[in-house]
Amino acid sequence: MRDFINYEQSLNILYNLNFKGNTKEKLFITNAQGRILAKDVIAKNNNPEFKTSGMDGYAIKAEDQKLNRLKIIGKNPAGEVIKEEVTNGTCIKTFTGSLMPKGSDTLIPIENVEVENDEIIIKKEVPSKFAVRDIGENYKKGEVLIKKGTTIGFAEIGVLASLNISQVEVYTKPIVSIASTGSEILDLGEEQENDSQIRSSNHLTIEALAKTAGAQTIQRGVVKDDIDSITKLLQSSLEVSDIVVTTGGVSVGDYDFVQDVVKEKIGAKVLFHGVKIKPGMHILIAQKDNKLIIALPGFAYSSTVCAILYLLPMIYKYENSNKKLPIVKAEITQDYPQKMAKTIFTACNVFYEEGKYKINFEGKKQGTSAILTNMLESPALLIQQENGENLKKGDFVDILLLNELN
Repeated sequence: MRDFINYEQSLNILYNLNFKGNTKEKLFITNAQGRILAKDVIAKNNNPEFKTSGMDGYAIKAEDQKLNRLKIIGKNPAGEVIKEEVTNGTCIKTFTGSLMPKGSDTLIPIENVEVENDEIIIKKEVPSKFAVRDIGENYKKGEVLIKKGTTIGFAEIGVLASLNISQVEVYTKPIVSIASTGSEILDLGEEQENDSQIRSSNHLTIEALAKTAGAQTIQRGVVKDDIDSITKLLQSSLEVSDIVVTTGGVSVGDYDFVQDVVKEKIGAKVLFHGVKIKPGMHILIAQKDNKLIIALPGFAYSSTVCAILYLLPMIYKYENSNKKLPIVKAEITQDYPQKMAKTIFTACNVFYEEGKYKINFEGKKQGTSAILTNMLESPALLIQQENGENLKKGDFVDILLLNELN
């Protein structure tokens, strides 16, 4: 009889696993969106490098506001460097983004003055240094602006462009091969020959999840449940992939061959086989060289939950990413029992109300771990710890936001 480990133990095993991609590539910054940065981006200079104007107005000495009237001695357009300097009793018309003229320390907005001939009349004073962007206000020379492991988004692209960086180094995506095993299952388009055959969705659901996490995928389809077919599948997939994911064949039935092939034919090191979770307790994860085999249960809901819990973090780990599963606190709106001594992941509805997440179970079907439709609409997974107690209405609980996966 196998010894089942608890959920935290399984996560610790994977957390301490040496499983990281070392290959990198350079991409034009807009082509790098969604990819994982492979090197810190460090500012080579201050920004701004000189004091600049934050709005349209007049560059002055703050102390001169008591004079009430100041003489306009020039204009200071953005993009130009002027020779005029602000001296006592004078001002220079200055525009947003312009360098502050020498001698000035404050910008008084246009709406605070009235222009009369070649003078301004100050109607409303401003504090010293008003609307002046200090040197290094945006960032300072030597500052780490974007950390290695960051997922590159629109803001990162904007900062890279402002630094005149056209290409950026990113980690190569992991390659994930996916297959469903079982002689009773049919792939898309295959005709049903008898009532015992069922349509497989697992391999396509998991491919979608892997792509969501940024992996490249190889779809291997449906594989018959016999030792030779599964052996060929795993051997050929390991040659071209960093992670191989299968569904089905990891339980204790007479025709559950995946575990036998992994252990005996492939010669992989089994990291664990069996975790005290619901659903997916028979999950098996093994390592062959620097590659992973993730063998998931066959039921649709079970395989999907386990792919979220185990495959996605392994993709993050391989890419050296800072991404994590989106787990937040939510208020439960009804009593809910702790049904067993396992870590339980239950589909629920999540909504945001009164400044907090809330969950309920309206429309969620009770039954086996095959009900994938429970993940439709606005879904989340309620997480109940192995040693947890019955939940009461109003308790705050951990939930995993399924529509926020990345």
